[in-house]
Amino acid sequence: MQSTTTPSSTGYAAVVNLAAANSIRSQRSRLSTVIYFLKRNHLALVGLLVVLFILLITVTAPLLAPFDPLKQMIPDRLQPPSPHHLFGTDQLGRDILSRVMYGGRISLPAALAVVVFAGLVGTVVGAIAGFLGGMVEEIFMRLTDIFMAFPTIILAMAIAAALGPNVSNAIIATIVVWWPNYARIVRSLVLSVKENEYVQASRALGATEVRVLWRVVLPNSFPPVLVMATLDLGNAILVLAGLSFLGLGAKPEQPEWGRMIADGIKNFDQWWISAFPGLAIFLIVMAFNFVGDGLRDALDPRLRRQI
Repeated sequence: MQSTTTPSSTGYAAVVNLAAANSIRSQRSRLSTVIYFLKRNHLALVGLLVVLFILLITVTAPLLAPFDPLKQMIPDRLQPPSPHHLFGTDQLGRDILSRVMYGGRISLPAALAVVVFAGLVGTVVGAIAGFLGGMVEEIFMRLTDIFMAFPTIILAMAIAAALGPNVSNAIIATIVVWWPNYARIVRSLVLSVKENEYVQASRALGATEVRVLWRVVLPNSFPPVLVMATLDLGNAILVLAGLSFLGLGAKPEQPEWGRMIADGIKNFDQWWISAFPGLAIFLIVMAFNFVGDGLRDALDPRLRRQI
């Protein structure tokens, strides 16, 4: 039985396979280049080490914490830092070191959830708007403008207050006000990428519009979004801590950094109650900023020359 394969179909398959192989090699080359330049960026390395250190403490908090973060010891209330309580105790005698360790188990997953879901929603909206254009783009972008017309923290406060004060509702409120940032940047990236020659070549090879968008356009628009997401991890921690500080996030008994700072404001003379959770927020936010700046420099060929 003779083969039914035609020269044209064989040539098409060869071109597709060659394009796929070149794409894989290009991605591997880009990844190795990014790792190389990240190693040369000392601030990015310091930030990465701080992030890993805080993550390690957060994961192992049940093993490392000297006390139960929820246990009240009234006779030991408002004790300053000492060998017995390294970070002191709060107004209910709870060990602040243990509560700071456990606080990362609330703040870090919450910030990651905000960035992931806001990034997904914003990426889908921005990609569809930029790729299709016309009326679809107009509708999606006007919807985005409506959300961006309000100050972020004010809108998040209103949504969190309407839903009720807890961590889950604070996450939802932050996602609702955060996704427009991703929608706008993804739209602008898609608009610039979709006019490149390799996108037209994919269409010429017979790829559908959906495949062109999700397999060609979006992967080449991803690096700036990754940098933005890394920087937003620190910003999300700040917003969520702000909501908890205002009583719209974690419940009073939960060991959450923003809520702990609010407790310290009520006992201003006992500086250690708010100082140590504030220091934890400062360290993790600065660390994510350093990592994000390092990724931006490593992914931008113009900035790599200055490293």
